[in-house]
Amino acid sequence: MTVRDLTILGCSSQQPTRKRNHGAYLVRWNEKGFLFDPGEGTQRQFIFANVAPTCVTHIFVSHFHGDHCLGLGSMLMRLNLDKVTHPIHCYYPASGQVYFERLRHGTIYHQTIQIIEHPIKNEGIVEDNDLFRIEARFLEHGVENIGWRITEKDVRKFDREKLDIAGVKGPNVRILEEKGEIVIDGKKIRLEDVSHMKQGDTLAVVIDTLPCDPIVDLARGAKLFLCESTYLEAHRDLAEKHHHMTAKQAAEIAKKAGAERLILTHFSARYQDSEDFAKEAKLIFPNTQAAEDLRIFSF
Repeated sequence: MTVRDLTILGCSSQQPTRKRNHGAYLVRWNEKGFLFDPGEGTQRQFIFANVAPTCVTHIFVSHFHGDHCLGLGSMLMRLNLDKVTHPIHCYYPASGQVYFERLRHGTIYHQTIQIIEHPIKNEGIVEDNDLFRIEARFLEHGVENIGWRITEKDVRKFDREKLDIAGVKGPNVRILEEKGEIVIDGKKIRLEDVSHMKQGDTLAVVIDTLPCDPIVDLARGAKLFLCESTYLEAHRDLAEKHHHMTAKQAAEIAKKAGAERLILTHFSARYQDSEDFAKEAKLIFPNTQAAEDLRIFSF
């Protein structure tokens, strides 16, 4: 079984604190590494997390405020230094193209890696391959800002007991999967008799926004919903002023969307204890946890 988890490389908002680095989130899933919003210091956080940066295959930048992108250039240079052979796909708002180029070419280095850019102009499906479907929606943060929904493709799962009863073994399993049916001892065995389709899970990532309808669409039925909650409800006026959400609002959206699990992050430096966010949200959405630097959530 491949690794499938979310590593919090940082969970602070605009400024880092003694306990929280600038935000950055690594999702390892089906042998891919999705890195979201690499803030300043992300490269070093990989060391503390005991994770090799070479696992990164996709980088997502929701918007180009500094705490969400200042680690992008150093991450690309690190992957270049490590001489990764797989392409690095980068997704970001097309309106921020100039900032992406400045970060990518901010220093002198000899590029050896393949960087594939995906500047997003229109929301909707931005990638659809054999493993995943990636969707983007524009949020409300005062600048163009993107939330992400990643869904793994449905996969066929064989029932080992049914295969044994039907006498389908060894290479015949592959033949059955490829042809849809096979004859064993004069009896026809159909693929659907010994297997079923497992619906792919969904991950939703929403960082920096006011509450808005697109968030509900992104998080609908998500197995894991990583969502900003920069403020507690007591400071909702600040959340509205700075185009952010509270823990209570994030929980209300998770409940409305029918998400399975909510992870809160992007905490203002004014708060010392991230568990206060979880306590507030759990009153509405019980399956809530608060991010902490270097904490790992399996899903």
